[in-house]
Amino acid sequence: MRAVVGGLRRFERGALAGLMILMAAAYTLNVAVRALAPAYASRVVWIEEACLFALAWVVFLGLGLTLERGRHIAMSTLLERLATPRRKAVRSAINLAGAAFSLYLTKLCIDITVFVLKSGQTSPTLDVSMSWLYAAMPVGFALLALRYALELVGASDRYAVRAADAGIPPEG
Repeated sequence: MRAVVGGLRRFERGALAGLMILMAAAYTLNVAVRALAPAYASRVVWIEEACLFALAWVVFLGLGLTLERGRHIAMSTLLERLATPRRKAVRSAINLAGAAFSLYLTKLCIDITVFVLKSGQTSPTLDVSMSWLYAAMPVGFALLALRYALELVGASDRYAVRAADAGIPPEG
């Protein structure tokens, strides 16, 4: 199980890093062409739209990794004050609710993506189906649901990761 999760984590990190590097390089090229060779600017107009697609994928692919690192917004003051057995029960309830809600959003986003695919809508400059843009949502929420499920079964612990990042010793 850990090998699969580790492989998924490496894939997500690599995809996110690759998309960020490609976006930076593409925007640099776009600015350089517009500044140094404005006559060719119309040939790179697609870069902005491609970067918007990539940005959507970065946002949604990052959901699971952000949760795994304990970096989602959390109101943990009350949770930290609970006794350990209660804290574990509340964490399980949070993870169960998070997984259920993420799966619900995955289903809604799949419906939206399929609707856009069937509509035949294409992007103005890239001329690709807009469903590629919308597909980032169900993929991201499915990965988020997976992370919540991993927390439920004990294969991951975002609270321990966050505490370790903050230099707090593990719970006893």
